[in-house]
Amino acid sequence: MSIFRRARGGPGRVSVQEAAARTGHGGADGAVLVDVREPYEWQAGHAPRAVHLPLSALAAGAELPALAQARPLVVICRSGNRSQRAAELLVARGCDAVDVIGGMQDWAGAGLPVVDGRGRNGIVA
Repeated sequence: MSIFRRARGGPGRVSVQEAAARTGHGGADGAVLVDVREPYEWQAGHAPRAVHLPLSALAAGAELPALAQARPLVVICRSGNRSQRAAELLVARGCDAVDVIGGMQDWAGAGLPVVDGRGRNGIVA
């Protein structure tokens, strides 16, 4: 049984606070945060411990990064549009995936950590 809410078999949606809690940023650990933004966006700023898989690569059939395989997935982008599409693709592949409402904009707005490609304070591009 999934730890996420789903509507009629499609991917569920979670707030940034729920995403942080489910991916270990709020204490618990279990799900993997998958960032589906483009490389320049990822380099500018992403959540610590997130894995990167651009939506364009996912849509082309790319495999999930090793750390994300056979684990619940929380998918994030800049605002929540691309992540919703990515979650749909992942659910169609049989993954347990939800997307984050408001994306990295809401993540940063909630005061959650954002790091750049070098591990320093990042920005949401």
